[in-house]
Amino acid sequence: MAANGTNETPLRADLLTIAEFIQPGERVLDLGCGDGALLRHLLDTRQILGRGVELSEAGVLACVRKGISVRQGDLHEGLGDYPDRSFDTVILSYTIPYLNDPAFIIKEMLRVGVRAIVSFPNWGHWRCRLSLLLTGRIPEAPGLAQPWDAAPRARPLTVQDFVVFCAQHHIRIYNQVYLQGPRRVPMRFDKNLRATTAIFELI
Repeated sequence: MAANGTNETPLRADLLTIAEFIQPGERVLDLGCGDGALLRHLLDTRQILGRGVELSEAGVLACVRKGISVRQGDLHEGLGDYPDRSFDTVILSYTIPYLNDPAFIIKEMLRVGVRAIVSFPNWGHWRCRLSLLLTGRIPEAPGLAQPWDAAPRARPLTVQDFVVFCAQHHIRIYNQVYLQGPRRVPMRFDKNLRATTAIFELI
């Protein structure tokens, strides 16, 4: 049972952290919004104007049951339905490992939104490195219990991969938060070793 006394599943630590970025009344678009848990939380606590985009029918139905405005769609087709700067914040949480063209999606996010917030599990965490060293097998990312051959296929990436990616595509990193489980990881040289999840604010 969640802390608010409902039977809703508690939010993941990265989603709770993302919620801290959002100001009351913002226009928010959540891409790959899943069951709509983050949007529902933001509607209840920040009184946002929120919309979601989700590929799976099960996710769309879950969003509808939560009273969330959602559109079923494939992110690879872009965000052409939305005009420039139609949102304050566009969110992509735990979805970037599944994208064929992340640069295209992030640039679309920054076109339709004033800023983009991206979170992902960090395969650079020391347990992933140790697992690969000892077993010779691709490890599951922290918080993403999925074998390498399960659909949809996730592409491993690390904190350093994403930093280099942003530099190559001239995407400005405005803020960064790193988590180890629910706890914040200090912004130190070893954050790529210690963080299980990374959250980037892009502008």
